[in-house]
Amino acid sequence: MKILLGLVLLLGAPSVFADELSGANTSWILTSTALVLFMTLPGLSLFYGGLVRSKNVLSILMQCFAIACIASIIWFVFGYSLAFSGDGAFVGDFSRLFMDGMGKDTLSGDIPESLFFMFQMTFAIITPALIIGAFAERMKFSSVLLFSAFWLIAVYFPVCHWVWGGGWLAEMGAMDFAGGIVVHITAGVAALVAAIVIGNRKGFPTTAMPPHNMTMTVMGAGMLWVGWFGFNAGSALAANGDAAMAMTATHISAAAGSLAWVAMEWVKFGKPSVLGIVTGMVAGLGTITPASGYVGPGGALIIGISAGIICFYCTQLIKRKFKIDDSLDVFPVHGVGGILGSLLVAVFASPDLGVFSGFSEAGYSILAQLKVQGIAVVATIAYTAVVSYALLKLTGVLTGGIRVTLEEETAGLDIVSHEESGYKL
Repeated sequence: MKILLGLVLLLGAPSVFADELSGANTSWILTSTALVLFMTLPGLSLFYGGLVRSKNVLSILMQCFAIACIASIIWFVFGYSLAFSGDGAFVGDFSRLFMDGMGKDTLSGDIPESLFFMFQMTFAIITPALIIGAFAERMKFSSVLLFSAFWLIAVYFPVCHWVWGGGWLAEMGAMDFAGGIVVHITAGVAALVAAIVIGNRKGFPTTAMPPHNMTMTVMGAGMLWVGWFGFNAGSALAANGDAAMAMTATHISAAAGSLAWVAMEWVKFGKPSVLGIVTGMVAGLGTITPASGYVGPGGALIIGISAGIICFYCTQLIKRKFKIDDSLDVFPVHGVGGILGSLLVAVFASPDLGVFSGFSEAGYSILAQLKVQGIAVVATIAYTAVVSYALLKLTGVLTGGIRVTLEEETAGLDIVSHEESGYKL
């Protein structure tokens, strides 16, 4: 009888401990957290650093590093609480200030809440860091820091709560697996607004301003590609089939985006460029992000190809037709990619598309979900644009203008802002 009872208890153990910590899931999210931080430091830093002129390389690296530090402290003090606590429709509450009530044994699902806190912190770090590509080489360092802090508080935390924290878009059923809305649309729209407000660089668009170190950019791009597996597959918050499929979809879309962008360049300009292939990769990655956990590899292929083509033409449109100096193409790559992916997920999440099917349940309606996604996209664009504009103006008042002088821009921000040089001759 005792042996039989022991066997029963043993067989029943999984259900008894179902709500306890999962070592496998915890290990995977620990790894994913490191991967996502790796995307900013050093991935995005090197990617952006190589794209600017040599006299501004340190300023970009410094901005990425400083934003990582500022975002981390704000997230710890009240950012996490505003994004993920409470049941408000638009923003959270202050119940988790300074990680209050969060011990080492406190769980979020079956992983430590402190780990969930850290994983989400890495998203809060990279989002404002993406924006700096739009005003590279011409914004005061003090303005960068102040605007980034304000923007996290007024834009990122509320939108994060809307989508992932149980807010009104979550209640509506908006689909954003890893940040197409929360990260890429917000960053892209803010970047476009910032580029317009601060104005073009001296000499744009008549003076050529090529990347000073494409080797550095390609290194950073490779780090972004690898780190993005933590970004998307880690968003499953488990070591399971969802994570594996999200990783697969992410990789297929990145490869397709690269090839599609290069094909467009080859046709239009006669030669494929290294800059094109890595930019297409980022477009493919950004566009698959909201869909990565909902679509299969067939859908990811179409999404990646669409990203490479559409983001390529949007880049040409922004710079050549509208002559907006979004220096490192943040809006046409991240913003347009986030919008495109957030809409296409409604299509390719459907289980009724044959080899291009996703993983929604039977009875899924593409049109109904497309309506929800459209509302989420429009609301996020409008809110981000208005608030970002107001924050840029406020920052300018507080710092005596957000832009360096023409003389300082000519000298380069490395010397002007930091009294250092990236290269010693």
